Amino acid sequence: FHSGEREEKCIIEDVPSDTLVTGNYKVQQWDSHKQDFLDSAPGLGMFVTVTTPSAEVILSKLYGPKATFSFTSYLSGEHIICLQSNSTRLVAFAGSKLRIHLDIRVGEHFLDEAVVQAKDKVNEVNFRLEHLIEQIHHISKEQNYEREREEKFRNTSEQTNSNILWWAVVQTFILISIGIWQIKSLRDFFIAKKLV
Repeated sequence: FHSGEREEKCIIEDVPSDTLVTGNYKVQQWDSHKQDFLDSAPGLGMFVTVTTPSAEVILSKLYGPKATFSFTSYLSGEHIICLQSNSTRLVAFAGSKLRIHLDIRVGEHFLDEAVVQAKDKVNEVNFRLEHLIEQIHHISKEQNYEREREEKFRNTSEQTNSNILWWAVVQTFILISIGIWQIKSLRDFFIAKKLV
């Protein structure tokens, strides 16, 4: 995505609890002479800030123009990941455009192929098996988190349906009461005027 030199850009990532989130990014700066995005100048980096669903900051750090950041969620929900350049220019003079390449992986742990190749076949199989078990645990956590969200949504829907039903019952009672009152009032009026 593109960003202004002093502009903060945020993304929202829905993450289950106890899940590792890893992000890689690379920043390129617009060069008006070459009319292209080039690797950013030395000294230009990014402030990365991660906020939990309870508005608590769990990561706030300055990185370089190309970096990897990671954090582990302790709450399930929408985490806000914000990136802003550390440009020291005033906002009025910071007119340069930035292109940010961002890759976020949630709960993924990649195999280091160099380590796997260095070990013998038995250790390789054992290592891959442990990796698969770790992935199964992550998938299980994600499924539990989705079940919790679905249950909350179902409870909210049932509560809303219940409220609508009671509101319809109250409206019906009010309409019937007004109708009976109008009939009684008209009857009393006609009796008072001796039309009946």
